[in-house]
Amino acid sequence: MRKDLFDKYQTIIDRHAALPPEVDDPFSVRMDKVLSPTIAIIDGRETILCGTNNYMGMTFNEEARKAAHDAIERFGTGTTGSRVLNGTYSGHTELEQTLRDFYGTKHAIVFSTGYLANLGILATLPGRKDFIIMDADCHASIYDGCAQGRATTLRFKHNNMADLERRLKSIPEDAGALIVAEGIYSMLGDVAPLKEIVELKKKYGAMLMLDEAHSMGFCGKTGRGVAQELGLEDEVDFLVGTFSKSVGTVGGFVVSNHPKFEVLRLAARAYVFTASLPPSVVASAKSAIETIKGADDLRERLWANAHRLHRGLKKAGFVIPTKTLESPIIAVSLHDTEQVVRFWSGLLRTGVYVNMAVPTATPQGLYLLRCSVCASHTPEQIDTIIERFVEVAKALKLPLNEKPRGGEAEKTEGLQPQKGAAAAMA
Repeated sequence: MRKDLFDKYQTIIDRHAALPPEVDDPFSVRMDKVLSPTIAIIDGRETILCGTNNYMGMTFNEEARKAAHDAIERFGTGTTGSRVLNGTYSGHTELEQTLRDFYGTKHAIVFSTGYLANLGILATLPGRKDFIIMDADCHASIYDGCAQGRATTLRFKHNNMADLERRLKSIPEDAGALIVAEGIYSMLGDVAPLKEIVELKKKYGAMLMLDEAHSMGFCGKTGRGVAQELGLEDEVDFLVGTFSKSVGTVGGFVVSNHPKFEVLRLAARAYVFTASLPPSVVASAKSAIETIKGADDLRERLWANAHRLHRGLKKAGFVIPTKTLESPIIAVSLHDTEQVVRFWSGLLRTGVYVNMAVPTATPQGLYLLRCSVCASHTPEQIDTIIERFVEVAKALKLPLNEKPRGGEAEKTEGLQPQKGAAAAMA
């Protein structure tokens, strides 16, 4: 008798079945109504959202919503085809021009998701005799892009420049080399040491791909990300981003100044064989990006909220496994799966939604409650989130100021908030 193809997932099935029956299932949360970027109705309760990656609050931006509505009226609900066939509408080319203008690059390609943008580059560009050298904490889409391609993939320890250089030294001099890192890493909110990465890129003649999914909108003078913040945009060969975070909708893109970049429209299967984005999504993304460019007030509020939550949770005794105040992602580290599930469920029942993450989906084997703040949060909402954390900790008799199992993230240098954010954090 042949084996059941699902046998390899038995550990996942068993872990899910072992969740305490009295807690909510963290993998089946349903939002029955979303009232604003920071409030939703979940299980009949009005709930503060602090785990949506909606950094700039664009999901309810009035201009973006109007643009989406107008596009539906003009073009209908979808394209029913890929970009290389019938799926390129005027809005798609206008959005790509908006990205070129926003980033100051010569080229921009829009993909149907950020996941597909990473696949489009990594599975296509580096060939059989080439090498991809990626940070070990990169997103799953980066891992999958490497797996689908033909290049040899080497991982370096997270933000460890000595290990990156060791990997680069091992590559044959005549091979192509692509370093892959993220501006801000999605789980802990730590920042890439981009200046040092660029130095090694130059030293060893490599190219650099930077995923700015979790830094677009609020890092840099106009929100272009960590590379803009550090004045290193010219050193990034391929910048990948998404519309599903700060832009408030769905989709992905890659921008570049490489003169041969446009050939990827004919070579990248993730572009050629995927239906293009609906006109309404394209229109709202274009509008949101135009808003973000001049949204200094939103950036200041977001950084102020990030500092307020980080400071409040740390003062209350929670363990924050990063040493910096550099991003609106704030992760709280707990001891084990049962504790983190019970804590997450307790927060939800008190009207606060955050993300829950456990190994093997986390760096350093950490058990995390992951918060992502929004420019639309009020100071009162941030304070309520802190209060609820403390209430649940007391209800679970959780000792605070106690270091959980798992290592502490290394300190990352280089990125600082913008002027307005720095003033808010003083």
